[in-house]
Amino acid sequence: MVADALVYHPTVAHYLRFVATTVGRDKLLRTLQYFSRFYAWYLYRTNNPERIIAPFEAIKKQFGLTRKCLRIGKNVEHFKAAATAFDNTTMDPVLKYCAVGRQLGYAMYLSLDTVTYLDASGIRPMASAKRLQREAYKAWFTGLMFNTISGVYLLWQLRQREQSIDKKDGEGVVESKKIQRERNSTNLQLISDLCDLTVPGAALGYANLDDGIVGLAGTLSSLIGIWGAWKKTA
Repeated sequence: MVADALVYHPTVAHYLRFVATTVGRDKLLRTLQYFSRFYAWYLYRTNNPERIIAPFEAIKKQFGLTRKCLRIGKNVEHFKAAATAFDNTTMDPVLKYCAVGRQLGYAMYLSLDTVTYLDASGIRPMASAKRLQREAYKAWFTGLMFNTISGVYLLWQLRQREQSIDKKDGEGVVESKKIQRERNSTNLQLISDLCDLTVPGAALGYANLDDGIVGLAGTLSSLIGIWGAWKKTA
């Protein structure tokens, strides 16, 4: 039967594994949140009435608040990852300290983000909420910068490795293909990080970007995140 074919299709099983992960659900919500941010800006710029814009403003706000709630407690994971990276004696020094900086930046961001959730949700209004949110954005920006530096350094390392192999040799061909896969993965992560930098960068005033650019950049990085999470649950 058609119904059975659909229910037991491998893609359905894959989808269920995907949405069963916190990362999968978060990336879906994030995509809708940032696309709504872009689309609300677009509707406003094209002089649409408030009643048309309001649903997308609501999606942007409510999905953002939902994701903020889902992130509570995740700071511990990043503090642990920073300690693990710091204790790693075999890692390349540049990558090691970039990993420590990235994880500490994310950990501080999520710690401050948790505190501001109390104000954003109305549980406990705080006069210092805006200042704390600004500090959270600074921490996120710092973490992303460390990851960007790490990505650029990795690409340089891959280029050095590629120049040292003999592509006429069988092992060299295998190594070349491996390097290409690593380069593609690094490039994708670098694009995602550069897109994400627009969010705290605009919020902190480091770059004069409107909601249209930030929304599109956030949507792109979210789609990259969905693709990565989808592959991991294959």
